[in-house]
This record gives sequence, structure tokens and C-alpha cells, in this order.
Amino acid sequence: MKKVLLGVAIVAVALGTAAFLYRDAIGMMIAFSRLEPKVSFAAAPPPSAPDYSQPQGWAALPDREDAADVVPNSEVQDRQSTAEVDVFFVHPTTFFGTAGWNQSLDDGSTNQLTDMFVLRSQASVFNSCCKVYAPRYRQATIYSFMDSSGSGKSALDLAYQDVERAFDYFIEHYNQGRPFILAGHSQGSVHARMLLEKRITGTPLRERLIAAYPIGFGIDRELMAQAVPDVPVCESAEQIGCVVTWNAVGPQAAPWGDPRKNICVNPLTWRVDGAAAEASLNLGGVAYPGTFEGTLADVKGVPQDFIAAKPVLEPGVADAQCVDGMLLVQEIRSQNYAARPMGKDNYHIYDYNLFHMNLRQNVELRVAKYLGSRT
Repeated sequence: MKKVLLGVAIVAVALGTAAFLYRDAIGMMIAFSRLEPKVSFAAAPPPSAPDYSQPQGWAALPDREDAADVVPNSEVQDRQSTAEVDVFFVHPTTFFGTAGWNQSLDDGSTNQLTDMFVLRSQASVFNSCCKVYAPRYRQATIYSFMDSSGSGKSALDLAYQDVERAFDYFIEHYNQGRPFILAGHSQGSVHARMLLEKRITGTPLRERLIAAYPIGFGIDRELMAQAVPDVPVCESAEQIGCVVTWNAVGPQAAPWGDPRKNICVNPLTWRVDGAAAEASLNLGGVAYPGTFEGTLADVKGVPQDFIAAKPVLEPGVADAQCVDGMLLVQEIRSQNYAARPMGKDNYHIYDYNLFHMNLRQNVELRVAKYLGSRT
């Protein structure tokens, strides 16, 4: 009997220790479970498809005023009107509803999240080098990435179908044979990576691809090389026709799967060698101070103070080092990045923000390198 009690005690201690060590991951799992749609994908009619021939099918277009036009200070210019290059940007997940698996384009609050949280912080990085095209699409709800029933996959497939149609429309009606950059974040990067495989590799479009930036989602280096053999990983700041990605975390981030095979390009050095880059190399992170509390399950809309916030540019805000497929940030030297809706030391929502000026400078450099090589 004593042995049985001892065994139970050992198991209890082990479970308690595991629960303590992985409390952030467990907390996130519980929070995500609150976002499970109430019906299966098959039982929920999909929202109406976007019409990309109409302006409302796009979150950003270069010839109108939108959130992708924002610049961090007066020394940076929005040059979309004269840019010789386009960027096709696919936004990340901003849909946290539970009524269905995919966003309706009539969902104004989700569109506002896309504009204020994403276009302003991410797509705007490209406005000094490129005309910015960012489609709205029937994005899959965040729970799709946790679902094991098949509904999540179906929702992501539907979302990709929209993105592919938007890309085809962009190429046929907007791009006019110009060189372009493909970019995205998180769910948007899942779809951008698929575009590389299904629409770009092995086609004439590959020669017009300056670079791809599918940031913020794990991309297996070996699988990528097999699926898209003519788009290698970028290993220097000036390399063109290559792919850049990273996933930023802090020292105490909860583990999510095994990222060791994932591509990680350091945005402070643009190398993949694993060397640590000091914060002094960071040309400036850009934040929008505002109120945000809780987890993703608590998102209801955009706080008014965040909408009204002006960009805050802070050089030297973060260091960076690629470690086991993740971009390790030892310290963020600012109070403007306190919100961690995906858990402690998970800097996912700041993948672009923390390295804004380095990324802006880098896309300008790759564009100049590409245009120079074609003259």
C-alpha cells in the first residue's frame, strides 16, 4: 500500500511540476479552446467570396489612402506613387469569431483589426519601396490551427483559395509585368508560402520575384527546398530571389512543437549563421502604444487609444539570434511591447514591429539590387 501511495505522490508531483513549467502553454490552450466555432465547417455555409475587381476586396491599394501608407517619422517617405516594384502582402489572422470558421468580409470589427493592427504595423514597412497590394480574404479563424476534426483544414483551404484568386487578379490587372515582393505574416505566411509552390516556382513569375518575406510561421527548410527548389533561403542582405522568415520569442517562451528544422534569418544581420546580433544593430522598432489586455480570446475590437496612437520609433529596441529555428530576443528595451496575447515571452505579434527599420531598409536594398541587375 505504501508503494502505491508513493507512486501516486510521485505522479502528482510530476504532473504539478509539468503544469508549473508549462503553465503559459496550458493557459493558451485553454484560451484557444474558447475560440472553437460552435458548428462544423460543413454545417456552416461559407461567407460570400470577395470580388477583387472591386476596391472593397482589398485592404490596401497604392492609389488610395489606407493604413499601409503610414510612415514612422518625417524622415521616411511613402513612395508608392512612384515605386517601380509591387508588394503582394497577405495579412495574418485577425478573426477570432466562433459563429463560423471563416471571416465574412462584411465583418467591420475584424476589418478594423486588420487595418489598425496589421496594415499599419506590417504592410507599411514596404511603402517606401513598393506599391502595396493587400487583399481581404475569408481568413480562417485562429482555432483552425488547433483543430483536429478537419474543419480547420477546410477553413484554411477556403482562405487560400481567396488568396490565390487575389494573387491571380493582382498579376493580371495590377502588376503589369513589374517585379514584385511576396510578403505576409502568420496565417498570411502560410498562404504566401503556398503561392510560392503553386503559382511562382518554375514559372516566369519566378524571375520577377525580388524576395519573399513569409514571416511569423514555421517553414521547414528541407520541405521548402523540395517544394520550391528555385527560391533558396536568403543568406545575405543583398541576395535576391530568395526567402526570409523568422519567429521571435523571448528566453522563457513556452515551447510549441519542434522548430529546429525551421528557417530563421536574423533581421539584424540577414544571415542564418546563428551569431548573436546586439541591439545596437537594431535601426528601430515601431510601436503603437495603446491598451490591450488578456489573451486572443479576449479580443473584441480595437481600443480607441490604440487607433489614435502615433508611431513610436525606438532604435536599439531588441537584439536577435537564431537559435534552434527560432529568433531569440534576450531583451526588449521598451515598455511599448508589453502586450503578450499569445503567452509569456511570445513576441509573435511583434515579428515586424521589433525590426521595422531594418526590414524597411532591407527591402529597399533588395529592390535596388534587383533593379540594378536588370539595367
